[in-house]
Amino acid sequence: MGELLRIQRGRLGLTQKEAGELLLVSESSYGAYERAERIPPIQFLKDADRGLDARGALVACVEMMEEEKYAPLFVNWVRLERQARVISAYENMLIPGLLQTPAYALALHEARRPAYTGEQIEQHVTARLERQEVLMRTPPPYVGYVIEESVLERNLGGGDVLKEQLLHILRCSRRMKQHLTVQVMPTKRHFHSGLNGPLQLMSTGEGRNLVYAEAYGGSRLIHKPEETSDLFELFGILRAQALNPWESADLIERKAGEL
Repeated sequence: MGELLRIQRGRLGLTQKEAGELLLVSESSYGAYERAERIPPIQFLKDADRGLDARGALVACVEMMEEEKYAPLFVNWVRLERQARVISAYENMLIPGLLQTPAYALALHEARRPAYTGEQIEQHVTARLERQEVLMRTPPPYVGYVIEESVLERNLGGGDVLKEQLLHILRCSRRMKQHLTVQVMPTKRHFHSGLNGPLQLMSTGEGRNLVYAEAYGGSRLIHKPEETSDLFELFGILRAQALNPWESADLIERKAGEL
C-alpha cells in the first residue's frame, strides 16, 4: 500500500507535502503511510484513490488494512456489520463501541494492560471510530443496546470524559430515535439473564443471525442456528428485564447532571 502511494504520487509529480495538502492530512502523516509506518484510515485510502487517480488500486487495499487493524476473528464481524440489518449488544463493562466518543475510546485504550504504544493507541482508536460510520448509512441499521447501570458510573478518563460520553448517547438516541434503542439494566436488579457476560448480536440482510462473544482466553463468532437462536432469545429477555428506553434516558441524563 505504501509503495502504491509513492508510485501514484510520483506519477503526478507531487511532493509528500503537496500530496498531504491535497488529501487534507499532514506531511508527517502522509509520509508515515507511504513508509508503511502507520496504518491509514479507510477514508484516507478512498480519498487517496480519487485524489491520486489510482483507479481502484488503493481502494483494493482496504481489506488488507482491515486485517491489520482488527483481530482475525473480529475482522469478519466488522465487515458484516457495515451491511447489517440489525445490531444489538449487552454490555456490562463499557459503552458500546459504536456509541463511544473519541475521548472515551482514547481513555479506554490508554488504560489497557499490558499497555499499548502511542502508535497502537492511535490505530485502535481510529479503527473504533471508523466502525461508527455504519450509523450514518442510509438507511441505518436497527440498533438496540442494553447497558449495565454501573457502566454509566465508571469514570473512565475522568468526569468530563464520562459526562461528554453520556450526553453523546442521549444525542445519538434522539437523532436516531427510529433506529436506536438504549436501555439501562439497573444495578438493583439482583438477577437477570446477562450474568454470563457481554454479547454482540447481528442480523444480516439475508436473514442470518450471528453472535460475537468476548472472553478471556479467546472470543467466539457463533453462527450455528441452534446456538444463535438461544442467544437472541436471551437478549430479548434482557431487554424485558431492563428499564424501558424513556426511563433509561432519564437515568442517563440524571447521571450526566451529577458529573
